[in-house]
Amino acid sequence: MSNDLPLSKENILDAAEQVLRRFGPDKTSVVDVARVLKVSHGTLYRHFSSKSALREAVTERWLHHNILAPLKVITEQFDGTAKEQLRLWLDTLIRSKRTYAVDDSEMFAMYASVTLEAVDMITQHVDQLIEQITRIIEKGIQTEEFRALESRVTARAIFNATSRFHHPAHAKEWQTAKIDQEFNAVWDLILFGISK
Repeated sequence: MSNDLPLSKENILDAAEQVLRRFGPDKTSVVDVARVLKVSHGTLYRHFSSKSALREAVTERWLHHNILAPLKVITEQFDGTAKEQLRLWLDTLIRSKRTYAVDDSEMFAMYASVTLEAVDMITQHVDQLIEQITRIIEKGIQTEEFRALESRVTARAIFNATSRFHHPAHAKEWQTAKIDQEFNAVWDLILFGISK
């Protein structure tokens, strides 16, 4: 078993993601990833201390590219009102999670399981999302669309109030016929609470 290419963390994460999609998170081993890279599994342990550390790194990268980065674009480049921006941000988060739950089910399953194991990484991810909402709230306060609220506290409350629609623990509920209607009711309540 030999690979002449230099082995980087990105190479390992690419291979791990490929293997996870093929076998699923429960059946994937470090040996499977090493086999794809044509290296010994011991070589991978020089970069990642355990299987769970590798899974966490794959999940963190997946969340960054697929969830956080598109929302960051909305946060930084949207030209409409803060109300429209917040609704688009929430719709994008919810739509992304629903799409990945179906179209990228193996990675989504891994993400769902890692949310229970890698508390620090998930907390950091959620904090980044809340920071984006905070910026939108601050914009709305400046444009006088929103009342003068404590923006970070309000952002966290909005994130928590909508968690049923984007937290992986609720993924089975996303297929119900009334889920969009229920989100709209929550959205109306949020808007009522923050609007000037």
